Amino acid sequence: MWFSFEKNSLINDVVLITPQVFWDQRWFFMETHNQKDFVENWISNVFVQDNHSKSSKGVLRWFHFQRENTQAKLVRVISWSVLDFAIDLRKNSQTFGKYIMEVLSAENKKQLFVPKGFAHGFLTLEDNTEFVYKCDDYYNPQADWWILYSDPDLDIDREKIKRDYDIQDFILAEKDKKQPKFKEFLENNPF
Repeated sequence: MWFSFEKNSLINDVVLITPQVFWDQRWFFMETHNQKDFVENWISNVFVQDNHSKSSKGVLRWFHFQRENTQAKLVRVISWSVLDFAIDLRKNSQTFGKYIMEVLSAENKKQLFVPKGFAHGFLTLEDNTEFVYKCDDYYNPQADWWILYSDPDLDIDREKIKRDYDIQDFILAEKDKKQPKFKEFLENNPF
């Protein structure tokens, strides 16, 4: 097998995937996805859309999900690094409202599988960070939804994150500053 698969210790439906990397004088080669290996290790999703973003240091692309035609995502970094987040929004889950953080980088080459029913976001830790991800359903702008990045109910220590990763301030899209709080989402939780 060309991958190792590790369920997250807090939320075991989130899977950290480490590919086997082959290095030589030409640099490296690795598989980034193999449907057979993934199915044998808890991930049977068929991915239908790929996305790619490039951001400067401190860009916060925060807790996004779709309320309809929900998406599972397979995320990774191809240049530099991010602090990746996934929050469990599944109301009947034992880990409902819990979140995980994982550093993904071009150097460690790790990927994260984020199942349906999760909000996903990431913070870029370096300039020119390129982030790519596969989705198992198509983007639906009418079903777009976010959770406010600064919501205290999420219990994410944003100031500690800034200190730990030497980030002066988060760079956000205007829409990310005006999103509903977690409690507002709970009133109409589709998961």
